[in-house]
Amino acid sequence: MNGGRTGARVDRTNGWPAALPWTWCATRLALLLLVFRVVSLPGADVTTDVSVIYRSWSEVLRQGTFPLHDVTWQYPPAAALAVLSPALLPFLGYAPAFFVLSCLADLVVFGLLAYAGRRPERSSRGAWIWVAGLPLLGPTAYARYDLMVTAVAVAALLAGTRHPRAMGALAAFGALLKVWPALLLVGATRLRAWLSAAVTAGGIAALFAVTMPGAFAFLAFQRDRGTEVESLGGLVLHVARRFGWPGEVVLNYGSAEFLGPYVGVVGKVAVALSAGAFCWLLLWRLRATRFEPHTLADAAFTAVLLFTVTSRVISPQYLVWLIGLAAVGGCFRGSRTGGPAVLVVAAAFVTLLEFPVGFVHVIVSDTYGVALLLLRNALLVAAALIAARALWRTTVPPSTAPPPRTPRTERASASP
Repeated sequence: MNGGRTGARVDRTNGWPAALPWTWCATRLALLLLVFRVVSLPGADVTTDVSVIYRSWSEVLRQGTFPLHDVTWQYPPAAALAVLSPALLPFLGYAPAFFVLSCLADLVVFGLLAYAGRRPERSSRGAWIWVAGLPLLGPTAYARYDLMVTAVAVAALLAGTRHPRAMGALAAFGALLKVWPALLLVGATRLRAWLSAAVTAGGIAALFAVTMPGAFAFLAFQRDRGTEVESLGGLVLHVARRFGWPGEVVLNYGSAEFLGPYVGVVGKVAVALSAGAFCWLLLWRLRATRFEPHTLADAAFTAVLLFTVTSRVISPQYLVWLIGLAAVGGCFRGSRTGGPAVLVVAAAFVTLLEFPVGFVHVIVSDTYGVALLLLRNALLVAAALIAARALWRTTVPPSTAPPPRTPRTERASASP
């Protein structure tokens, strides 16, 4: 009798984990139906990035070189592994193999989160965030290689508290896939994690530099990117456009960007905001003294949020990263990122409405498109600010400086 009551209590505490795999299966079947075009959403076909762009890159990469003259190649050298990964399933075409591998990466993330949530002092809330949040992005979730990068990042954070060397190596490998996992180290307190990251990054980067020409050509392409239409700066230009600003939206550097007067100024402001986010993170790291098991995940989530909202580009697939990091935080009962996680999940659904469903409205800057961007970006900004505030309050001790001395207190202290 006691065993049965205890089991039921565990189920309630952990959010009925028996329902998790069934929910994952149902929602992922829906995603597969979308990317295989059995069911279609209104708007652009997001799978063409895989069937056309990724596939053309893979043909170049098979020749032992990076796409040196393609400005849309804006990724670190290890991204070649993700683009070439469909070769692991030679019995499928390129795009179907990519979608299947994306689903397998999704399954890996789910398994890691579900396992982590069953450990003492953990929660299955993180697995639920992943299971419920990712499908809200629609087919974009499986039609970009960001899900594979997120799987590496989730593994790194969950390994972080017990296996710092593994955490550092995975973070470095993730950074060589798509840069942003370098931010996972923001909350790392053990030197072994940093040393492992440095050795791994140096070794892999050197290997690519020696064996494949153009391994770091992406740096110039990334530097030259403009203000993308879905970013915060893009939102400013959308509003300006409605009041007569003469700029236009063009396909530039692989995404829809604004061209016209003052676009360069908006881009510089975005870079300045990113620099400000970096300074805040540096100040936090210098001041923080209270590090709990969940701090590593909370710091990574906050850092990626800050750099996402201040970037010149906020592509829909960036939400895959944020949902994954929010899910890792949700595995820890002590995490204070529950509110920001809800905001990120809500932003994922608004992102689906904006892209691909309503992207034509965004391109023409009509009321509906601007309203969607305003709501999505407001949710992300709010999530970033709330997460940053919570991280500071839970890790930085309050100031204990004595109150300023006044003439009255000085006379009192001088009297016998």
